[in-house]
Amino acid sequence: MTERWVIHLPVTGPDLLRARILARTAARVLARLSARVEPGGVTVSAEDQQGVRHWVFCDRPLPVAGRCALPADHTSACAPRPPWVRRR
Repeated sequence: MTERWVIHLPVTGPDLLRARILARTAARVLARLSARVEPGGVTVSAEDQQGVRHWVFCDRPLPVAGRCALPADHTSACAPRPPWVRRR
């Protein structure tokens, strides 16, 4: 057994689209604060159907290295970060 613990933080949104947007935003903000945040694992579900989860990020492996950071339902090619996020 590992000594890793997962935080489950229920936050509600009025519909699936806005819940995904809120989850993406929260994951990206938290990822900037700690390297222990794994945005690719973020899912959302209806409050009364928590066993039916919807992915927030694509998280497919990229050919070179890393994973796709775009929304789960994106139609463009996978990328390590959204095109609107600038590098520092």
